[in-house]
Amino acid sequence: MKKYRLYQIDSFTKDKFTGNPAGVITNADGLTESDMQKIARELNNSETAFVFSSDTADYNVYIRYFTPTKEVPICGHATIAAHYALAVENNLDTTRIKQKSGAGILPVDIIKKNDDYKIVMTQGKIEFGMYIEDENKKALLSALGINGNDLLENCPIQIVSTGHSKVMIGIKSNTILNQLKPNYNALSQLSEIIECNGYYVFTQDSKDENILVEGRMFAPAIGINEDPVTGNANGPLGAYLIHHKVVRHNKSLFRFSAKQGEAIGRMGIIEVEVSIEDEEPIEIKISGEAVTVFQSELVI
Repeated sequence: MKKYRLYQIDSFTKDKFTGNPAGVITNADGLTESDMQKIARELNNSETAFVFSSDTADYNVYIRYFTPTKEVPICGHATIAAHYALAVENNLDTTRIKQKSGAGILPVDIIKKNDDYKIVMTQGKIEFGMYIEDENKKALLSALGINGNDLLENCPIQIVSTGHSKVMIGIKSNTILNQLKPNYNALSQLSEIIECNGYYVFTQDSKDENILVEGRMFAPAIGINEDPVTGNANGPLGAYLIHHKVVRHNKSLFRFSAKQGEAIGRMGIIEVEVSIEDEEPIEIKISGEAVTVFQSELVI
């Protein structure tokens, strides 16, 4: 029997019970894949992060991520949660951690300020995938309950990834965004065809001048009907906005804030930073705050 340190962390917020909840086990050495899947299913967060120690100088920690139904390569909000838990647990100063995950070895910056922490995650390789067109586009719009007139002009529907791919769907209206009631079965069926399990619907129709984008993300194919605040959606969105020349920038760096989760009562704010070279995105960072909801021990 071993005692595992278990946390419930809300990411991209400082208010408990808002933002995106993630489970975290900070001393996961010894857990089997079956153990992790059962724990993730029991906690029933969109993702739970399991932190393993390293036996090499190549990285400091190895983190695996599980939804209630399957393992995924990387997760933005659970990364924020995991490193927030580690920072609080170890009373860390500002530092950089090298993290291994299904997206490779990438840096995570822990920034200590006023006895609290902000976590900055460098995301994986930017990849622009297939466009969703013709019959697949018809199926997607039908599943979302919208039509072609609702879509943003000059914003093609496209799969984009910085480690875990999402479909980018730009729409004109915040009202339509908050009224969406997707057909989750239809979205899951489409995911099998296009080989992408997440759909990020976003709009620039925000009443808050500090917020560039508001969005909602659906991933029923992996057991997440709606994810409150999604790093692996807003990060790729930053790359998408630059690639398709949707926003103006200084040709080297573009920063923006996105709001997500309002429609389901779990609003959070995520900050995105896009490094640019030759008019194209070359690196994405996401950052956010977090708050501990509870910590406990799990004995297995």
